[in-house]
Amino acid sequence: MNPTPEPTGIFRPSQKAVPRAIALAIVTLLVGCQTPQPPSPTASPSPTGALGGDGGRGGRGDQETGRPPSTGSGGPGDQGTPSLPVSPSPSLPVSPSPPPSVPLSPSRPVAQSPSLPVTIMPPTEGCKVVMAIVSDPNPPLNVRSAPIVADGNIVGKVNNGTYVTVTEEQNGWLRIDDPAGWISKQNTQTTCSQVTEQINFAPNGNSAIIRGQIIGPGSHKYLLSASAGQTIKVIKLNPEGVFPAIIDPDGNILAGNPYTDADRNEWTGTLPVTGDYSLQMDSNFRGFDYQFSVEVN
Repeated sequence: MNPTPEPTGIFRPSQKAVPRAIALAIVTLLVGCQTPQPPSPTASPSPTGALGGDGGRGGRGDQETGRPPSTGSGGPGDQGTPSLPVSPSPSLPVSPSPPPSVPLSPSRPVAQSPSLPVTIMPPTEGCKVVMAIVSDPNPPLNVRSAPIVADGNIVGKVNNGTYVTVTEEQNGWLRIDDPAGWISKQNTQTTCSQVTEQINFAPNGNSAIIRGQIIGPGSHKYLLSASAGQTIKVIKLNPEGVFPAIIDPDGNILAGNPYTDADRNEWTGTLPVTGDYSLQMDSNFRGFDYQFSVEVN
């Protein structure tokens, strides 16, 4: 029997070609499975690569065509195998460096400087006036029969510096008894005959200056709250003035008795009891100016 002829057109590889084909397939498989390495940040952009950091255009396969760039001609088995696109590494946000820590020095208590002395003066309005001193810028001062300026009601005149006794006050007019009539209060000097004021020191303060005037008979009294064992210091500041009588809460005169201690200029002492102490000045006739300081420790 004759052997059946093989059909034509069928390629049968030789025994030597089979191992070569298998080796070529293995190489192709290994090349396709290789993991592409990310480009080095310092590497120069390839002239045929995608859009570089400077914004230039690459060759075919750049961003304009939408195809990945070609890897060039290789050996047998690598043609037609596209290289995998390389994903750029995302840039991580850079956190700002914290400012250098400055060592904190331990806090120190702030020393509070003592406040300046407060100045206390007696009121001059809303009180009873018993005597006035004439002080008219265009003397002499007219005395009128009624508390109003009108033709024909001038009944007398008084010179500047005259002390006049006041018996009534009405709408800015003072009624006097010699000569009898009314004079304008704004053309006189007047003070309240009776005054009682509280001495309040400034915050963090312990001293005050008291300054005032008594015209005519009257009494000015300043109250100071203090505790037993505290020290008080009083100094007369005007030579022609008077030193106040210092009276404790029980009514005892500690210093400045007007009959036995009138020439005193200063006194420092320890307070015997707790309560309101009185610094008091009395006038029996024309009055006087006064100014003194008080300090409590």
